[in-house]
Parts: sequence; structure tokens; C-alpha cells
Amino acid sequence: MDHFMPLAATAAAASGNSMWTIVVVYILLFGALYLIFFRPQQKKRKAEEAMRKNVQIGDEIVTIGGVVGRIVAIKEESDSFVIETGIDRNKIIIKRWALGKILTVHEKD
Repeated sequence: MDHFMPLAATAAAASGNSMWTIVVVYILLFGALYLIFFRPQQKKRKAEEAMRKNVQIGDEIVTIGGVVGRIVAIKEESDSFVIETGIDRNKIIIKRWALGKILTVHEKD
């Protein structure tokens, strides 16, 4: 019977090491998923928020729906813009979240 004790102790130690190895692999896997998927999305969302916050009157924009126009007024209380579109200068009110892209290039300060 005494001959089997070292084998049992070795098996128990191996299973403990195996468990820690699996835990470390899962931690590395979740860390990699965070860096690959979630971190770039957060950066993109922050860049979009900064773009929407820094829009100015006179900027040429494109909405997420594809409407192209020029901002003629910014309504802070309702978090929206008034844009002019087309040759006949139709005015449209759009929400700030609907801003897709600013076509006007501003010089950096």
C-alpha cells in the first residue's frame, strides 16, 4: 500500500497544476478578447462623441442616413442641429447622435 502513496500525491499535485494552467489560459483568453473586440469599440465610440461635440456652425456634414448638408444652427437644449440641404436650402432638424461624418476640415490649434 505504501508504494501507491507517492503516485496519489503526484496525481493530486498534477491536477492542482492542471487546474491553475486552465485558469491562466482562460484569463489570457478573456484578456485577448477584451483587447481585440471591446477596446477598439470604446476608442471608436469616444472618437465619435468628440466629433459630435466639436461640430461648428458652417460645417458640411453627412448624417448616418446619408443626408448631406451644412449646419446653420446648434440647439444645445434639445441636443440637435439645424442643417441646410439642397439647392433650395431646405432646413432639417437632426439629433446630435445622427451625425455620421464632418466633411469640413478644421486646422488644429
